[in-house]
Amino acid sequence: MGLFSMFKGLIGETMGSLAHKIMLDKTVYHELNNVTIPTTDGTTQIDHIIVSRFGIFVIEAKNMNGWIFGNEKSAEWTQSFPGGKFKFQNPLRQNYRHTKCLSDFLGIEHNKLHSVVMFWGESTFKTSMPVNVLDKGYSSYIKSKSEVLFTDDEVEQIVTAIQTGKLPRMWATHKLHVASLKERHASPVASNSLKSGDPSCPLCGKTMLKRLAKKGSNAGNEFWGCSGYPGCKGIVNI
Repeated sequence: MGLFSMFKGLIGETMGSLAHKIMLDKTVYHELNNVTIPTTDGTTQIDHIIVSRFGIFVIEAKNMNGWIFGNEKSAEWTQSFPGGKFKFQNPLRQNYRHTKCLSDFLGIEHNKLHSVVMFWGESTFKTSMPVNVLDKGYSSYIKSKSEVLFTDDEVEQIVTAIQTGKLPRMWATHKLHVASLKERHASPVASNSLKSGDPSCPLCGKTMLKRLAKKGSNAGNEFWGCSGYPGCKGIVNI
């Protein structure tokens, strides 16, 4: 990860933190920023976590300009601007892993975590996006979740667990996370499970199984599908 990418990421994180401080009641919504937690296969870094009685909001912040094309099922989305196009990982998939890792880390049911992707830059969505992918209405979306999922005591315990269990914010932690990313995003062959020889799911880390597409343009073709399906829908082409 280059310094420019880190700087852009920090802008997105700062915007999210500022929006939270201005628009969300801090006695109800408890914010933690730039949290790195240990996982079974390395680390994962989360831009923002907001803990409340209404669930745990896991926010992936994107500071991007130009036109944004993507859909929920695509592995990659596209950023288009004068002079070129840029492919980037589907942030919904990226944040799904964050929510799964945090769920496992805390020992809390995954359905009590809310995934939110927020684009802070001067970007325009050129395809229809899921309701949890936003370029405005950040606080309104968070406040729209009104079902009480935790008691006040549980909220306090969750905040404490994250604060005490996260890795410290230091350069060594950043290097550890970058190394974890490189290893996790290596080719499926390189990251095969020691037990079965099958690749690991890029979303949740579980072993993948060979499956056969039964419909669509890829009908009859084999692909790697997550063994955790339907809970996890990670796929890797063969």
